[in-house]
Amino acid sequence: MTLREEIIGELIKGKISSPRLEADIILKAVAPDYPQMTSQEEQKAREYLHRRLAHEPLDKIIGQKEFYKFVFKVNQNVLSPRPDTEILVEKALELLPQNNPFRILDLGTGSGCILLSLLKEREQANGVGVDVSEKALEVAQENAENLGVKARTTFVNKSWQEKGFVTGLFDMIVSNPPYIPSAEIKTLDEEVKTYDPKSALDGGKDGLKCYRDIAEIISPLLQDGGYILLEVGYNQARDVADIFTKKQLKLIEIAQDLSGIERCVILKKSVAK
Repeated sequence: MTLREEIIGELIKGKISSPRLEADIILKAVAPDYPQMTSQEEQKAREYLHRRLAHEPLDKIIGQKEFYKFVFKVNQNVLSPRPDTEILVEKALELLPQNNPFRILDLGTGSGCILLSLLKEREQANGVGVDVSEKALEVAQENAENLGVKARTTFVNKSWQEKGFVTGLFDMIVSNPPYIPSAEIKTLDEEVKTYDPKSALDGGKDGLKCYRDIAEIISPLLQDGGYILLEVGYNQARDVADIFTKKQLKLIEIAQDLSGIERCVILKKSVAK
C-alpha cells in the first residue's frame, strides 16, 4: 500500500470529506516532488494526517488557503477565508473601475483576504485594514507582502469603536464582521469553533451587534456616493439592510453566494445636495 492510499483510507475512516483531494494536498504540501519523498517528509505527512483526523482544518495545518484568485497565509489567529466571501470581492470589483485611485477601508480585516484581493485587482487603489487583533494583522501584513501590495496597504491595530481609529474619507468600505449569534457558537463544526478565533465569529446575542456598531460610525468615513459591502450570515441580509438604511444609506443590492444564500449587502451613501 502506498502512503497516499494509506492516508486516503485513514481519512475515509475518519469521515473526512474529499479524502483523495485532501491526501493529495497533504502530500504536495510536505513533499513537492512526491512521489519522491524523504523519510522526514513522510513523517511530516503522517503528522499532518494525525492533526487532520483530530479535525484541525487542512488550511490551518498547511498554513495557507486559496481565496478568490490568490493564496493567503492563515493560522489560528485568523478566520479561514471561505468561498462564500468571494461574492463580496466580485461585487466590489464591479463597482471599482480599473485605473481609478480608490481608497478602500476593511473593517475586521483578519488575514486581509478581502482587501488585498481588491488591491491586487485594482492597481491604482490604496487600502486600510483595521483589526483589533495584533496577531491577525501580522498575518495580513505577510499576505500583503506576498501579493506585492504592501506599499499600497496600511494596517491599523485598533477597534473600529475607538474614536479617530482612521482618518480621511473612503470610496468603499468592506467588512466581514462576526455574525454568529453567541448561543450558536457551541453548535458550530469542530473545525470552526475550535480553530477559528472566537472573536471573529461571535456577533452577540442576535448576531447583529457588529453591524449596529458599524452603522453608527460609517457616515463620517464614507465619501458621498461611496459604497459599503457587508458579508452577512444566513437569513440576516434584510435585517442588516434595515440597520443601514435607517442611517440614510441606500440599499443597492443583496447578492447571493454560490449556494443561493443572501450573503452580501451593498449600500450607497447618497451624494449631498
